[in-house]
Amino acid sequence: MKSPVAIVGAGLGGLTLARVLHLHGIATTVYEAEASAEARTQGGMLDIHDHNGQIALKAAGLFDEFVALVHPGGQEMRALDLQGNVLLHHPDDGTGGRPEVPRGELRRILLDSLPAGTVRWGKKLAAAAALGEGRHLLTFADGTTVTTDLLVGADGAWSKVRPLLSGARPAYVGTTFVETYLFEADVNHQPSAEAVGGGSMFALAPGKGIAAHREPNGVLHTYVVLNKPEDWASRLDFSNPATALAHVAAEFDGWAPALTALITDGETAPVLRPIHALPVDHRWDRMPGVTLLGDAAHLMAPSGEGANLAMYDGAELAAAIVANPNDVEAALAAYEKDLFPRSAAEAAAAEELLEVCYGDNAPQSLIDFFGRHLSVENHAE
Repeated sequence: MKSPVAIVGAGLGGLTLARVLHLHGIATTVYEAEASAEARTQGGMLDIHDHNGQIALKAAGLFDEFVALVHPGGQEMRALDLQGNVLLHHPDDGTGGRPEVPRGELRRILLDSLPAGTVRWGKKLAAAAALGEGRHLLTFADGTTVTTDLLVGADGAWSKVRPLLSGARPAYVGTTFVETYLFEADVNHQPSAEAVGGGSMFALAPGKGIAAHREPNGVLHTYVVLNKPEDWASRLDFSNPATALAHVAAEFDGWAPALTALITDGETAPVLRPIHALPVDHRWDRMPGVTLLGDAAHLMAPSGEGANLAMYDGAELAAAIVANPNDVEAALAAYEKDLFPRSAAEAAAAEELLEVCYGDNAPQSLIDFFGRHLSVENHAE
């Protein structure tokens, strides 16, 4: 079987690429390891930025659908001290450029915008091999194969396409997230709901923190953050969620009960997320017929930019292909020329933000950071 344009990975970046190319009459096939669009939950809220993610959605012709998903009040931000006192509060007055939407719903509008059959589910990539002259052979775990004239790796942190271009592998950055959820929080977990407020909340100290987002329907999504050795989680028995969460909560002894309850009252099994990143200046030499986007290209510590960059990458790659309809190599060269400096700048900023949030001067470093950011934002308005 042959696919002229093959995209590996049906995340936000790969789907944006497929959608923008579809609008310009260029067919693609997206190969996704998951069995269906409902195979797993798609994470929590995303703040979609007016300078990259929203631009991509406009290019995809989906901006109105995006606006309909916006969670009212989601741009509210507050920082608390360890006893729950408010150190900084920024209300959502409707003028910010980073409205919050559910990741799963954003993915849904992208999927719904593509012709039936564009996404091939249950296609886990086992290997990718260069055949010469820009063509590649994809071998899937089910034994099927595909050849393609243009291969795009949109397959995330542990990309199977990346080795065609780069020997770099993600490295642990020294920080682990533990995710928990509370449901019907305004009724069943009122002190925690009041602490979180209407948008996002950060309570930080050197080397640790409790952050949470309010999601629709009274859901609180918590990210417990700890600077720990990579093998730290293996010493805890996460097969017993209550015991594991008690150990995690012990790291926050003396903190306000409304904050620690975000950990101990978790109503789902805790999800461990050790944070990995590629080198800040990750790049590769131009290789015929293949490129990367999103985390496959520039995996970085969480900074609020990952999904935005992936969608922007997809829109920019599509624009380069449309501008060079008869010259794939010219399109890929133009795309990568801008991709590399853009990715490096954001990756450096992500490293800085990790230090701001969990370094030796937290939480004051975060207060100072938001003070600078919000003053610039307000001045721009």
